[in-house]
Order: sequence, then structure tokens, then C-alpha cells
Amino acid sequence: MTHAFYVIGSYLLTAGICLGLSAWVYLDGRARQAELKTLEAQGVRRRSASPSQDANA
Repeated sequence: MTHAFYVIGSYLLTAGICLGLSAWVYLDGRARQAELKTLEAQGVRRRSASPSQDANA
């Protein structure tokens, strides 16, 4: 085993973790957007939305 084995291995592990986290965040964001779209289709609105915003939507 060489020093390069550990260095390359650590970079590959770090890259895999970063890619995995990025994919997780992206897919979770898409899932949350789909949930919001479903809720809005059911008529559920955000608490922060004022009544005038609901009338324009």
C-alpha cells in the first residue's frame, strides 16, 4: 500500500459524499415542490400569504 492509495481514496470518498449530498438535496427539493403543488391544488395556502395575494392567484 502506498501513500497515493490513501490520498486518492480519501478524495474519491469525499467526492462521493459530496455528490451524494448534492443529489439528496436536489431530489428532496423536487419532492417538497411537488408536495407544495399538491397542497396548493387542494386550496391550502401559506399563512404568510395575505388575502389580497390569494385573490390574485
